[in-house]
Amino acid sequence: MRTMKAARLLAAGAALTALTLLSACDSGSSHHENEAIGSKGPVQPRVDQPQVNVLPGMPPVEDPRDLYSADRPGRLSPVVRDFPSRVYVPNTQSDTVTVIDPKTYKVIDTIPVGHQPQHVVPSWDLKTLWVNNDLGNSLTPIDPSTGRAGKPVAVHDPYNLYFTPDGKYAVVMASMDRQLVFRDAHTMKTVKAVPVSCYGVNHADFSPDGRYFIVSCEFSGEVLKVDTARMAVIEQEKLPFHGAMPQDVKISPDGKLFYIADMMANGLWILDGDKFTKPRFLYTGKGAHGLYVSRDSREMYVSNRGEGTISVFDFTENRLTKKWHLPGGGSPDMGGVSADGTILWLSGRYNSEVYAIDTRTGRELARIRVGRGPHGLAVYPQPGRYSLGHTGIFR
Repeated sequence: MRTMKAARLLAAGAALTALTLLSACDSGSSHHENEAIGSKGPVQPRVDQPQVNVLPGMPPVEDPRDLYSADRPGRLSPVVRDFPSRVYVPNTQSDTVTVIDPKTYKVIDTIPVGHQPQHVVPSWDLKTLWVNNDLGNSLTPIDPSTGRAGKPVAVHDPYNLYFTPDGKYAVVMASMDRQLVFRDAHTMKTVKAVPVSCYGVNHADFSPDGRYFIVSCEFSGEVLKVDTARMAVIEQEKLPFHGAMPQDVKISPDGKLFYIADMMANGLWILDGDKFTKPRFLYTGKGAHGLYVSRDSREMYVSNRGEGTISVFDFTENRLTKKWHLPGGGSPDMGGVSADGTILWLSGRYNSEVYAIDTRTGRELARIRVGRGPHGLAVYPQPGRYSLGHTGIFR
């Protein structure tokens, strides 16, 4: 969420309403709590699975039962295999990107970028990290092999950035312009600007076949369904909660459901993307914000920014199994999972810090001081064949 803009300040003043858990999910403890996420070997695709009729030009779905099967520990693409492991933190109020060595938990560099950098986004081909300088109306490229920044590219209102699964287009979430702007994925030249009637487009994820994607609209509490090939909004609905502020979007491993974090409803909307009917709701905690899938595709980590906690949702059990509390509190926001799956990295949006959290125990491993207003940090490199954008959605 952009604290620097008046629209977000107005939205944040909406009255909170008590919610009743609408889904059949419940909470409890998990017998897997002490199991090492990073210790599991790659799951091999089953040859008897039907092929998915994907968007033309999109890589085939490796395993229809698990969209994240290419994200297992050790499955680094040859493109990124020799890149140094780093954590890149955009500081919205300092106009910098802090670079952290995850082995030592030390800050090793500070890169000046444009005005109000919001997210660090891996490109579809995995070769470039794009810093979204929102109020600077530019994208700063970073070469992840060297850590050096290149010449900024002029792009208007780049709050967030995604890539179509065929690798042809970048999709700029032009939040204040109220547009989804499809651009050439390499030159960033505009191909088509799609006006939207909602306010605050910000996060998204794609269907298993890549033919549509779901977009959250933060300021008006709505979600969109967008046809990828047609570059057109085909469905739209209002979330059933007064003052809803949807944030991160993530698809389930089996591709059947989309999970949408809502920082005012304090939990997750669970949406059938194909049917696009009224979603169910699951309470997780105050200020639910970021969503990250574990390396074995079993769990999803939900950052509850308003209470300094991380909820753990088990896809197989269809329920919350754990809640981790940051010592002394904090404001966990956006981030990613380490390449081996053992550490969850999150920015502390209002505390000028970054958290490293053990995914096996929930213990805080490090709290690192960075610039002001850290937001969409990227852990890089990560396993996967290609990137769909944001802070790292890999397939």
